[in-house]
Amino acid sequence: MKGPIARGTIRTTFILGLYTLVQAGTLLLVARMLGPYQFGGFAGVASLAVLLGALSPFGTNVILLGEVAKEPARRNQVLAYAIPTTLLCGSALLAIYLTVCMLMLRAAQVPATVLLAIGITEIWLQALFRLAVSEHQGLGRIARSQLLKTLPMVLRLVAAAGVFLVHPSNPLLAYGYVYPVASLLALVLAVRTFPSAWPAPHQWRLPNIGELRDNAGYAALSISASGPGELDKTLATKLLPLPVAGLYAVGTRIIAATTLPVSAMMESALPRLFREGNEQPKRTVQLLFWIFSTAFAYSLATAVVLWLAAPIFDWVFGTKFHGLDHTLRWLCVALPGMALRMSVGNVLMALGRPWIRVTLEVTGLMLLIIMATTLTVLFGEKGLPLGLACSEWLMAAIGWGYLRHHQSIHTRL
Repeated sequence: MKGPIARGTIRTTFILGLYTLVQAGTLLLVARMLGPYQFGGFAGVASLAVLLGALSPFGTNVILLGEVAKEPARRNQVLAYAIPTTLLCGSALLAIYLTVCMLMLRAAQVPATVLLAIGITEIWLQALFRLAVSEHQGLGRIARSQLLKTLPMVLRLVAAAGVFLVHPSNPLLAYGYVYPVASLLALVLAVRTFPSAWPAPHQWRLPNIGELRDNAGYAALSISASGPGELDKTLATKLLPLPVAGLYAVGTRIIAATTLPVSAMMESALPRLFREGNEQPKRTVQLLFWIFSTAFAYSLATAVVLWLAAPIFDWVFGTKFHGLDHTLRWLCVALPGMALRMSVGNVLMALGRPWIRVTLEVTGLMLLIIMATTLTVLFGEKGLPLGLACSEWLMAAIGWGYLRHHQSIHTRL
């Protein structure tokens, strides 16, 4: 890997590592506090909320970042329609979320008050919080925006620790009450760090047709990119017994955390890909070779290490999570495919093919639903990890095939 990209990867891995460390602490506390039965239901409905919440800003967070980066004075023009768009779109998505949970995910057995708390948090509060983070990024406050992203997770970690120490009779209900408080506090703190306040309600307006058209592509990218990492937890709640779904949810969180260096590598490589991607095809082919080779080699080695170390996680999460090692080993099959799919998706976006990425990821979601359902019927609880592995590897293979064809054409020109 080229020197600047390697150095950038190390720096970004450190920053993202802090975020992952906080996530790991929260996962450990919440999982041990709830046990596999309640955690399976909680993870399923929370993942659905996160998936829908990615669509709430309807791409306005990306527009805000770009406009503020060009001219900070434009922030009020974008926020004037970004805030009401997020609230209105979020309201519709919140209704969809509650309906799906009540009609299709009743087996999760999550109280209605907790469902509402999770929905408001992920679909409204976190969506508004992303606007604040995007504004900081647009203003060039990169370190502050990266630290700001960790704030809701830090506050959730504190909240989870408090509930864990108190030992309430119903920990899920108690955690559900503090869940939105953490995000609301993070949002207030984020907005108050700006030199000027957000536009008041009387300054809000609806977006025009042109603005909606500009936002639509980014909105599609947001939800399709979130889908592969969230939909499987919701499917687990529907397809598996809740205790097994809890084991699966913990296992996928562990697997996702190990892809951190791949994410860091892609963030470091993106500026060069944007700059040279279609202008210098021969150099881009070399860079893509290094990106995919590094991602595959790292993820394969990590999968082997996790396979061997799987029994340790049974001990870390406690006796209630007995069997986590077997689930984790089946998920190791998906890890290299997951790393390659993430790399392919970022490369497609950098090369100016966002709708190809959306098509690829939506196809992958359809494959995940079909294969997970079919393989779970055929093979029981190991069918869902196998379905995830199939969808990840197929997305990576299709995307890589498209890129190889695309780059061979550009190289000949």
